[in-house]
Amino acid sequence: MAHFADAGAVPVETALLQPAETLLDLYGEDIRARAYVTADPLRGEQMLRPDFTVPVVQMHMQSMAEPARYSYAGEVFRKQELDETRPTEYLQAGFEVFATDDAAARDAEVFSVIASALEPLNLRAVTGDIGVLMAAVQGLATTEARRAALMRHLWRPARFRALLERFGGRSETPASRIALLAADDPFADAGVDVGLRSRDEVAARIETLRIDAQTPPIADEQRALIDAILSLRETAPHVLIALRDISVDLPHVGPAVDRLSARLDALAERGVDVENLAFESSYGRTSMEYYDGFVFGFYADDQPDVPVATGGRYDALTRVLGQGRSVPAVGGVIRPELVVQLRGGA
Repeated sequence: MAHFADAGAVPVETALLQPAETLLDLYGEDIRARAYVTADPLRGEQMLRPDFTVPVVQMHMQSMAEPARYSYAGEVFRKQELDETRPTEYLQAGFEVFATDDAAARDAEVFSVIASALEPLNLRAVTGDIGVLMAAVQGLATTEARRAALMRHLWRPARFRALLERFGGRSETPASRIALLAADDPFADAGVDVGLRSRDEVAARIETLRIDAQTPPIADEQRALIDAILSLRETAPHVLIALRDISVDLPHVGPAVDRLSARLDALAERGVDVENLAFESSYGRTSMEYYDGFVFGFYADDQPDVPVATGGRYDALTRVLGQGRSVPAVGGVIRPELVVQLRGGA
């Protein structure tokens, strides 16, 4: 916290219990599998704080001070369904910046502040950019409905891949769906209504599927470009060159590539060894759902799957929580207990 204060951050606190409705609106029902949920007789459904970013953004959107830098430290809570050795309660210390002046400079600022706090540990840094993939999806020559579906599942790689294969005409349509869409009256042998969806909602979904079935497949060339982007895993300068080549055939990614180039320049100005900085286009797709641009993480060699620190840009989140108002934002968190362990502490 003292390190963040030296970087200009104001310390803030947030409640341990957060309104579940806000988090469910952001993440959908998937978050129930990761968060501890309880009920309050007056405040309704509540969740033990799964992270600090959402409440800090809500706090900032009420004041709209700009530029603003915040720091915080405290417990977060996450269910662990697959690995009982991973903690369900742990500490986070974070640094968040809200500013409109220079996105590349602010990205570099947050990265370098986090990196300098961890410098004695000789950690491996990994970077990525969700914005490049988002721009590539928006540039696909297909319907808005298909682009929206792919964007919705950007952070679910298996589901995203299945949709891309289906929209590209490379997966077989189930016989049951073919029969359903061909029926004059899909409800003829449906029986009684069950579940929470109304018959009108089901009918609307069937009509959406019919329209999609008549839509031409995404061209193999464009699908291959998405695959090429997802497979990029090299030093940042080499990835930048590859993305420049891809942007010739998929112009929508051009602005995102320009932002990446400006960020690398800003990182270099802060003394970051950009020439050897790792970049993975798929980084952050399974664990950083609200990030929509620059993402990064720091890892110890003997724990390659457990980040000591993570962060990134989340401009869209401020737009959602600000109810129409928005401000560019980027931040990162460190797990202090991992830092203690790596320093040889108990």
